[in-house]
Amino acid sequence: MHIHILGICGTFMGGLAALAREAGHTVTGCDANVYPPMSTQLEALGIELIEGFGAEQLALQPDLFVIGNVVTRSSEGRFPLMEAILDAGLPYTSGPQWLAEHVLQGRHVLAVAGTHGKTSTTSMLAWILEAAGLAPGFLIGGVPQNFGVSARLGGGKYFVIEADEYDTAFFDKRSKFVHYRPRTAVLNNLEHDHADIFPDLAAIETQFHHLVRTVPPSGRLVVNAREDALQRVLSRGCWSDVQRFGARKEEPGALRARGEPQSFDVLRGSLKVGHVTWELLGEHNQLNALAAIAAAEHVGVDPERAAEALASFRNVRRRLELRGEAGGVKVYDDFAHHPTAIHTTINGLRRRIAPQERILAVFEPRSNTMKLGTMKAQLPWALEEADLSFCNQDGLSWDAREALAPLGEQGLVGADVEELVAMVRRAARPGDHVLCMSNGGFGGIHEKLLDALK
Repeated sequence: MHIHILGICGTFMGGLAALAREAGHTVTGCDANVYPPMSTQLEALGIELIEGFGAEQLALQPDLFVIGNVVTRSSEGRFPLMEAILDAGLPYTSGPQWLAEHVLQGRHVLAVAGTHGKTSTTSMLAWILEAAGLAPGFLIGGVPQNFGVSARLGGGKYFVIEADEYDTAFFDKRSKFVHYRPRTAVLNNLEHDHADIFPDLAAIETQFHHLVRTVPPSGRLVVNAREDALQRVLSRGCWSDVQRFGARKEEPGALRARGEPQSFDVLRGSLKVGHVTWELLGEHNQLNALAAIAAAEHVGVDPERAAEALASFRNVRRRLELRGEAGGVKVYDDFAHHPTAIHTTINGLRRRIAPQERILAVFEPRSNTMKLGTMKAQLPWALEEADLSFCNQDGLSWDAREALAPLGEQGLVGADVEELVAMVRRAARPGDHVLCMSNGGFGGIHEKLLDALK
């Protein structure tokens, strides 16, 4: 089968393309604003990428068009290929639906859902199963360094997937994860996000409960005990076994951690069942590890063995990834884009560096939620541990200077990437750590900063 993927460079659709290619299908695709790591991964697989969404791509005559949720119906004519597909009555489907029918059917799916930590936790879980010899398939919204690719079919019956609550396609407004029908589902945390499609937290809780409804009675829900929103979700009805994790005090049956995030015991109640020593920082990663250990236990990997596997876990690309050093200044790349993730990422770096060293946080409010300004009031809190903060105003309908005013002279705003680079170059001094945060390519700011700082 020849499939042509619209929006192929998104992390999910790019992973789907890799799976389809591995399964023997002919795969082509198109997108705009192509950037690594997905573009380089697809090119390495020999998948032809076409820039833009021109109607001339009908000439490829694929058997099926797979539509990413970046595609919309618009009077501005942004997606003429989609309009041509509809006019011609050609077959099309969504990415999650194709995945469910062609990859996930008949497999034990382990799905990781939550506002934060999905990519890291999914990567941890896949690595634990790999270390246990289960050869899992996976689709992850990033590139886990243990595997070097974001997706593979795997050789066993298990498939680990990052379960996103964002909508499926312009013609299917359900969350992506309702298509996956997991037997093991991790509910990691839950906050308001994706304000372009969810008016409030309650609307997202409804979608999470749709996911809960799809887990069979022999399945398992792995649930963060600290999250009130998740307890509200389960109170609507639960038909599966529940394994709680992250309890702050002893709780019968629940997994919890004792010790520092880089070296901690895994406890079930008061009983030690494993120990994790690794390089990852932050309590959030400690919780992610507990979730992955609990999910792996459902498919027969005991917690002690799972904890041992995490000692060799290497995090996902774009998670406090050091991109280089110039002029004595280190430049990092991170995917953080929600205020909570920004706060957690800065805190993680703060714990890693010496007390006298400075953090210069450079961020791009690029997600639809941040572009709308829904969470702009949380930015001063998100950035409070940075010594200086630099925000990209480009593309925003709200005034970033006004939003960062509580930070005083520590909150700075640039009109575009070039101005941000010039501002950081003037402010930086040897020993500084420049942390760039965006869920996109950020205009290649990392290399531009390294060039400017030489």
